[in-house]
Amino acid sequence: MSPRKVALVTGYPTSFLAVRVLDKILREEPDWEVRLVVQPRHLERAAAELAAMSPAERERVRVLEGDAAAMDLGLSGAEFVELAREVHFIHHCAAITYLGATKTAAEQLNVGGTREVLELAQEAEHLERLVHWSTALVSGGRRGYVLEEELLAPSGFRNAIEETRFRAEAIVRRKAAQIPTTILRPSVIVGDSATGAIDRLEGPYLLVLLMLNAPLDLRIPLPGRAEVPLNLVPIDYVVDAGFAIASDRRSLGKTFHLVDPRPCTARRVFELIARTAGRPEPRGFVPTNVATALLRTPGLDRFANVPRAFLEQLATEVVYDARNAREILGELGIECPAFESYVGVMVDYVREQQTARRGA
Repeated sequence: MSPRKVALVTGYPTSFLAVRVLDKILREEPDWEVRLVVQPRHLERAAAELAAMSPAERERVRVLEGDAAAMDLGLSGAEFVELAREVHFIHHCAAITYLGATKTAAEQLNVGGTREVLELAQEAEHLERLVHWSTALVSGGRRGYVLEEELLAPSGFRNAIEETRFRAEAIVRRKAAQIPTTILRPSVIVGDSATGAIDRLEGPYLLVLLMLNAPLDLRIPLPGRAEVPLNLVPIDYVVDAGFAIASDRRSLGKTFHLVDPRPCTARRVFELIARTAGRPEPRGFVPTNVATALLRTPGLDRFANVPRAFLEQLATEVVYDARNAREILGELGIECPAFESYVGVMVDYVREQQTARRGA
């Protein structure tokens, strides 16, 4: 056994969250080693990203060829036993979050992968904490106030991602009496508040793309209910807050919402993006149930690529309670930055990515 603490991070390198969690561990826990379970098709990418690290950091990371959704994480029997024997912390980040994914794929990783991680956690004799990175969107289409300790099935899920992640969290909760667990539920994650960096341009980034590509004089209506809060959280805050919470003994057996305590309304988000992109502020709004049809009219046809699932998020009036999170984060001075403070870097990043693609 290694004399150092050992952490397993699932989801690397395809999960932006997993990439940032690994970076956080390497920067702030110099006595930890890290294990990464990486699918064969992503080994080359993982190797390239690790090669960019310092030699000291690379020495602390060991890549295991496997698959989080496969039996025993796709590891050999000996590798699984060794990992169970040495691991102290598990950051389970592997999850399909893309709204266009098939239900089968979401089921395999989001539910099946969680079951496999729990199997490892039960075998890990030195395990100090399983950190299950869930999502606030397990509330599905629920409206009103959602508590951190609640996991109530909504009347219906808006997509397979919400449904499978709800089921995954339910499985983790059932095992929490046997496994030292902390559940983290970020709301809609956007890029780094300082650099704007993000892995995929989806969700609220579709609004940014729409604005950057719309005619300069076109006032675009807001798709969805204008006054609904749109809870966005930058990835750097999510990782800093989540890591601080999971490191606190008071978080054992609890669930935490990582959210903006003062979220902008959908209208305000749209207005800020438009202003930053140099476009007129939106005029009016289009109800969700007709948005996808009406927005195919001339001049607005770019909205055709906005997934209905995201439009439905813009129509769901929900407030996430975060008392558990505030109790710990307030003492540490960790606060979610206001959307107004980073919308500029968010828009600039998208603009730079578009320019790079045109020049490629």
